[in-house]
This record gives sequence, structure tokens and C-alpha cells, in this order.
Amino acid sequence: MDRHILVATDDTEHSKLAVAYAIHLAIMSKAELTIAMVNVAMGGMRGPVLYSYSEADAKKITSSAVEKARLAGVKDVHEVAILSREADSGIVQYADEQKIDHIVVGTGDKGSISRLVLGSVAADVARRAHCTVTIAR
Repeated sequence: MDRHILVATDDTEHSKLAVAYAIHLAIMSKAELTIAMVNVAMGGMRGPVLYSYSEADAKKITSSAVEKARLAGVKDVHEVAILSREADSGIVQYADEQKIDHIVVGTGDKGSISRLVLGSVAADVARRAHCTVTIAR
């Protein structure tokens, strides 16, 4: 039984589906829900480290999802911004550190050839995680 669910969102349509499914799972299993936004670091080495989103934009993304979860009836919901060089490793590392039981991620729309293959972040999370992973489509 899931006690702690992690869902990653970036406010895209496929991640909104993941959030909706994670909310459903949290309600059904009375689990704690953490809504994460991975802010991917770029640059470094010889220049400044820049992130994909400003702190304010990252907070807006997670806060919106947290509000949806609370309105749906999730009692124990949290938000976190994960700073990482890669989205998949940030999600998996956070899940390991926080003893997450279940990760929910979305996967985007694909063209005709790539429709057979999951998104790279979703596939990498599923391959590397040490807990149950649900990929919402």
C-alpha cells in the first residue's frame, strides 16, 4: 500500500494528467502526496548556473497543483522544487532520500515513429527508481 506518492510536474498537459492521477491515488490510498517541480540547471563550468524556471515560476507551478490536490480532498500534500542537472536523476534521488513508495510522471505526445517509445524522462525514471512508477498518458 502506498504511503507516500511523488508526482513530478512542469505544468505541461501530460504532467497535468500525472498530477490528476496522483491525486486520485493519494485519495484512494489515503497517502501523503508530494508535488515536485524539477528545475533543471544549465551552464556552470565557466559561466553562471542558470535554471529552467525562476523561483517564482517554479513556485507557481507547484502551488497550482497543491491547490488542486487540496480541493480534491488530499489531506497531506506538500510541494518541493528539486534543483538538478537532469530531471530524471533529480526525481529518483529525491524519491530515494524521502522513501517514496510510488512515483507518478507524465509522458508527452509523440510523433508516429516515437509513439512506441516513452518520453526519455519517464523511461529513465521507470528504469532507475527503486519503487513503483506509474506513467500517465
